[in-house]
Amino acid sequence: MAKATFIQEGKIINFTAQKEIAYNDIVPIGNCVGVAAESIRVGSTGGVRMTGVYEMPAAAETMDVGDTLYWDNDNNYVTKTKGELTCIAGIAVSKKAGSGAGTVYCRIG
Repeated sequence: MAKATFIQEGKIINFTAQKEIAYNDIVPIGNCVGVAAESIRVGSTGGVRMTGVYEMPAAAETMDVGDTLYWDNDNNYVTKTKGELTCIAGIAVSKKAGSGAGTVYCRIG
């Protein structure tokens, strides 16, 4: 059987910025997102949180606890409408009414 070697808990990972990242920016990484633990300059490496619950901007749609949320990088918000989106933001841990854009608590990781 194949074995794995423990490296770290992975709550915060090192990330090299391709563009300026501010503290608490939502950072798409492959098919998931993290949240910047610090400001990171272009070409520099800094910490990005990969777990936790965060209040995030949300699309104008109803969201319920347990909904899978996707990151829409073009509109800079989470949505439960997958469509062509491939970047999973996390799971909704609060409700959001569909009457307009707003925020929702999202558990990443």
